[in-house]
Amino acid sequence: MIKDDNLFPATVMPDPGWWQPLWPDPQNILHKIGLDEAASAIDLCCGDGLFTTPMSQILGGRLTAVDLDPILLTKAQQALIEANAPPCQWVEGDAMDLPSLIPEKVDFVLMANTFHGVPDQTKLSQVVAEVLNPKGRFVIINWHVRDREKTPVLGVPRGPRTEMRMSPDDVRDVVEPAGFVFEQTIELEPYHYAAVFKVTSVDKAG
Repeated sequence: MIKDDNLFPATVMPDPGWWQPLWPDPQNILHKIGLDEAASAIDLCCGDGLFTTPMSQILGGRLTAVDLDPILLTKAQQALIEANAPPCQWVEGDAMDLPSLIPEKVDFVLMANTFHGVPDQTKLSQVVAEVLNPKGRFVIINWHVRDREKTPVLGVPRGPRTEMRMSPDDVRDVVEPAGFVFEQTIELEPYHYAAVFKVTSVDKAG
């Protein structure tokens, strides 16, 4: 996560258990968004580890999971241990400090279900560009722009407030100025999409 007391009014970690019926196979999501092509990755704002364990399984542990919340990191670590997944690196810290937290550049950065709540999205994207290898990819998973009442899981409306949601074009508008080129949008049923960007320059935004 990112240090800001007002940052995630609608993006607190959900009740445990409802991601499973929404995405019963998170590894399949990761295959769809191209994680297999990466040699190393960061799970940025990993939370309680929805994607951390399957990412580590795919990458053989060549993964760094980053979050500001030590309680969530502990939950993510426990989930990885329980799954007997390859161990990965754990970093407690602010996403805006990423270059000082990550000693080596990586091929892939995933940010799932949190980008819409970042106050300066272009600045964060610049920070991500700094830790990516040439032609590395930044993949953002977001909820589609739909009324929150129309994205239920287990009969309960889920996801960020309607007014906080971002379309793929909204994401492009704030990420591309940070030194990225948009590659594609990947549909992630039933309510999400992944916006895939390739880094071109860490200096483009100035």
